Amino acid sequence: MFIDRVVVNVKAGDGGSGIVSFRREKFVPMGGPDGGDGGRGGDVVVIGDANLSTLLDYTYRDSWTAPSGEHGSGSNRSGRSGGDIVLPVPVGTIIRDLESRELLGEVLETGQRIVVARGGRGGQGNSHFASATHQSPREYQPGEDGQARVLELELKLIADVGLVGEPNAGKSTLLSVISAARPKIGDYPFTTLSPNLGVVQLSDARTFVVADLPGIIAGAHEGRGLGLQFLRHIERTRLLAFLIPIDTIDWQAEYDQLRDEVRSYSEELAQKPHCVVFTKMDLLGDDEVPPIEAPGAFGCFAISAAARTGLEPLLAAWWSRLLDMKKASVRTENVVELP
Repeated sequence: MFIDRVVVNVKAGDGGSGIVSFRREKFVPMGGPDGGDGGRGGDVVVIGDANLSTLLDYTYRDSWTAPSGEHGSGSNRSGRSGGDIVLPVPVGTIIRDLESRELLGEVLETGQRIVVARGGRGGQGNSHFASATHQSPREYQPGEDGQARVLELELKLIADVGLVGEPNAGKSTLLSVISAARPKIGDYPFTTLSPNLGVVQLSDARTFVVADLPGIIAGAHEGRGLGLQFLRHIERTRLLAFLIPIDTIDWQAEYDQLRDEVRSYSEELAQKPHCVVFTKMDLLGDDEVPPIEAPGAFGCFAISAAARTGLEPLLAAWWSRLLDMKKASVRTENVVELP
């Protein structure tokens, strides 16, 4: 089951308290204070895990508490700090405080750690309060409470290419042909109810990730159909492929509608590189690309996933575009601004 949004309760560990203690040793009548400090409470940490693809585990358990720090003891011994609680999540997870809506972080790579609730500081023992005029202090400091939060975890898939189209546009069939993914395929609307990822492997160990996303209909940016569940998953894709079945009544109208839905949801998303892919060309027995006005598209392609035709030029174009984007990103990172 694909779960892309959960709410969990987390509580960091409380800090241990310092104590009041005086040195008691034979032949040492004026030992003085020796109360130790309390240990720090454990943090709650979210960490990216490439082996996960869903937040399903957090539907079985929704409350997590880190261990508290131990209290101090005599002979200036500090209490042991509480261990951290680690919550593994898929790469692409956004973490928010549900009550304040504060963005706590985004997990963008495997091993990335984000502290979402900090443990309480341990209190000081009475040895810290001794002075020349106050040699027998009985003051101590209690430990601080650990942070408690209600978190919203939201998964947005990270893929190189996002397949965009109305229901039954051929997205799942295309993904099943170009990768090892096995999405559900059917001849009825909304066969795909949750996103699917597939790794496309070309020659020379060249690979990229393609996402098959639920079908989009008019008004999707307002939540119609699978609406927002679909649109938020293409925010992280690097380029978009708009799939239009060749048996569609009006190719231009369908392309314009898909572009409008994406633009209405996010102008930034609409600026991503995109191409047009005509699917089910085997119905016509013709491989020529139909005429269409697609300003800004880096290419128009005609394929038949069922007949395995037209796929090589499409995959080559995707790889070439992704490679250009990667090179441009590297050049931007290496730019040094002169004073």
